Amino acid sequence: MTLLLVCVVLGLLGIHLATAALAAWRYRDATPVRAAPDSPFVSLVRPVCGLDAFDEETLESSFQQDYPRYEVIFCAARESDAAVPLVRRIIARNPQVASCLLIGDTAISGNPKLNNLHKGYGAARGGWLAMTDSNLLLPRDYLATLVARWDARAGLVTSPPAGIRPGNFWGALECAFLNTSQGRWQLAADALGFGFAQGKTLFWKRDVLERGGGLAALGRNLAEDVAATKLVRAQGCRVRLAPRLFPQPVGTRDARSVWDRQLRWSRVRRDGFPLIFAAEIAQGPMLPLVALVTLVLSGALSGWALPGLLAVWYGAEWALARLAGWPSRLRDVAAMGARDLLLPALWGATWAGRTITWRGTDMAPVRTGPAE
Repeated sequence: MTLLLVCVVLGLLGIHLATAALAAWRYRDATPVRAAPDSPFVSLVRPVCGLDAFDEETLESSFQQDYPRYEVIFCAARESDAAVPLVRRIIARNPQVASCLLIGDTAISGNPKLNNLHKGYGAARGGWLAMTDSNLLLPRDYLATLVARWDARAGLVTSPPAGIRPGNFWGALECAFLNTSQGRWQLAADALGFGFAQGKTLFWKRDVLERGGGLAALGRNLAEDVAATKLVRAQGCRVRLAPRLFPQPVGTRDARSVWDRQLRWSRVRRDGFPLIFAAEIAQGPMLPLVALVTLVLSGALSGWALPGLLAVWYGAEWALARLAGWPSRLRDVAAMGARDLLLPALWGATWAGRTITWRGTDMAPVRTGPAE
């Protein structure tokens, strides 16, 4: 029994350290990517829906790309959307890049984001499409990085966001979920050849998407992330992650909004890849801590093993955050601990229902199928 518990502790700690190391390896070179003069023309399509605190900065970053040939297409479902006046002002002061704002909504799926994107997808002139969420702050080498990451086996280049600029503890908690948890795992999976799509950035050739059924095919699952992953893999291609995560300013959050957002994403993962999601219960330090407590109570280990485990566990996350330039103050480390305390409750709540709510729209799984 003692040997089994020791193996649990060392095994889960080893996996944690390995994923941190694999993610950290992506940040060994911070040199910006330079676009080649003959880089392909890219259509950057950005849906907007309502106004967030950093929208002016994130949307204007679309026009600050060190990239030779691209266009920017903004999509809004309604003329009355609060983001429309802002988008028009940004377009007016950036005539150096071809751009437009398209208004309208086409019901191609139960996913309102895809319905909003449809007109932009149809109007895009490029054979290469970057579908990018409005709250992502694009570095100047964003498009160059996506193009450079494409290779012969790629069907999609994607990236989860890296939370930056938390305005309070709950913002730091959001960043703790995004960065050293979800981001770490996705970077590590990609390093091992198992990349998963993330809807913040979907970059691909139009013909890849068309072969898979077009934009409407991304509505086959609860979220376009899962459907995009399956669509690409069905063609024998791979999902590639950008070398480093692209930033998303987080600002001030409240506890309920963080919980709701994480529950939504958790249910998306459960809907698309239930067996993988089932294993998420083991991703935090809770199981190794329980095993260590048992060993300490039995007299097999000193009580110092408990703070030692936590120091190594969160030390690895802190080091990764420092290297990557993510929030890494004392508050951010405390938020990592709070995140892990919430993980079991979040995991349980995910199994309690299947419906999610995105920007006021209730969405349920389109269909069910065998676990993948």
